[in-house]
Amino acid sequence: MTRPIRVDIDLAAIRHNYLIAKRKAPASRAWAVVKADAYGHGVRRVAQALADVADGFALLNIEDAVALRQDGVSAPILLLEGPFDAAEVAAMAEYRLSGALHSREQLAWLAKAPAPLEVWPKVNSGMNRLGFAPGALAGVLADLAALPAVRVAGVMTHFATADEARGVAEQWARFEPLVRGLGLPVSSANTAALWDFPDTHRDWVRPGIGLYGCSPFADRLGAGLGLRAAMRLSADVIAVQSLAPGDAVGYGRLFVAERPMRIGIVACGYADGYPRVAGNGTPVAVDGAPSGLVGRVSMDMLAVDLSHLPDAGVGSTVELWGPAVPIETVAAAAGTIGYELMCAVAPRVPRVYHGLSQV
Repeated sequence: MTRPIRVDIDLAAIRHNYLIAKRKAPASRAWAVVKADAYGHGVRRVAQALADVADGFALLNIEDAVALRQDGVSAPILLLEGPFDAAEVAAMAEYRLSGALHSREQLAWLAKAPAPLEVWPKVNSGMNRLGFAPGALAGVLADLAALPAVRVAGVMTHFATADEARGVAEQWARFEPLVRGLGLPVSSANTAALWDFPDTHRDWVRPGIGLYGCSPFADRLGAGLGLRAAMRLSADVIAVQSLAPGDAVGYGRLFVAERPMRIGIVACGYADGYPRVAGNGTPVAVDGAPSGLVGRVSMDMLAVDLSHLPDAGVGSTVELWGPAVPIETVAAAAGTIGYELMCAVAPRVPRVYHGLSQV
């Protein structure tokens, strides 16, 4: 492929970030959350990079879980939304997968489990997506105790506002009394709770976005948490235009030059996963030097300001996010979050892996 755009994935950074997460909760085990193709980083590559350090992996699709087992991953694997039908219960048993249990429908499927398997009943402590009402947990545990092929591995919940000032107190007050004294492992802390709410760490934590070097907090960058950016999206300048005052750039003429300018046209657009809504001034780095977006992002191209960079031109590398341009700042400029940007990078953008001998 000759189009000059690529995503560089630093596997050593992901490993570093996992170990940082472990140090935040030294008494806990940690699921490495690799859902959504490891947040766009490649689930199989990431699992290989963490194989000898990760306590377990958490994801959604049973296909990905089976692929990890076939790759030789022996660590525990947790399906975060559990089985989606009765056939997946059989696959869970075959491939030694555990899963969240959040509905009565899943409980009925488990009654037909052909071999032993483990589940994590999920309590809806206030997120109101998945999970049993707090008052239903005792009954669910009793029903599971009657299923000889099913073992309860622990109890879990998920926080809605661990990354915000309101924190987790309301949900924790609903959840913690339920699990106190059960003698079962507990999992509740996502990346934000891992950093800010150590009381919630308990037996298993679930670092997700932090594994990839991105902060879950609006007011803190990943680097400030000791994390290293694992994804770098970059593309080259493929043309240069000179603007006179009054000249406009791109669809809708959203940028009009007030002075003579040089702009670089970059081989990246919204079809590659760069957000179309990113506005003028969204940060980039051109050959390592700070600059910003100019005009509307189109399907295959965007424009950046080269006026202050006389040596930049065709062939210059533009980092759209990565170590020099924190993904959090790009996401904030686009009115979204780093999670979405990572997951949205299109399959047509080549991935290049670095670190750990490119496992």
